[in-house]
Amino acid sequence: MVVDLSIIPMGLGVSISPEVAKVIKIIDQSGIPYTVTPMGTVLEGDWDAVMSLVRRCHDEVLKNSERVYTKITIDDRKRKTDRLRGKVASLEAKVGKKLP
Repeated sequence: MVVDLSIIPMGLGVSISPEVAKVIKIIDQSGIPYTVTPMGTVLEGDWDAVMSLVRRCHDEVLKNSERVYTKITIDDRKRKTDRLRGKVASLEAKVGKKLP
């Protein structure tokens, strides 16, 4: 499955990049394939592994925040793998060029 994850600490001011960096380190160390975007991070893996990782990331941000807003969008498709690259490649083929 592919999961789009955004975790937003509340009450820490305008810049949240220090907390986001902590989350990315956890994701990177997990071994789960991911892609960072300007508005979130996309993960790919099986349900238990990804949801456990989401929980760890949420809990990490909650340590330093009174409130945390965590948003996940799940695309779960049977018998499909390597969708982080595959979904983009499919779109590029239809558009007719490499996308930024």
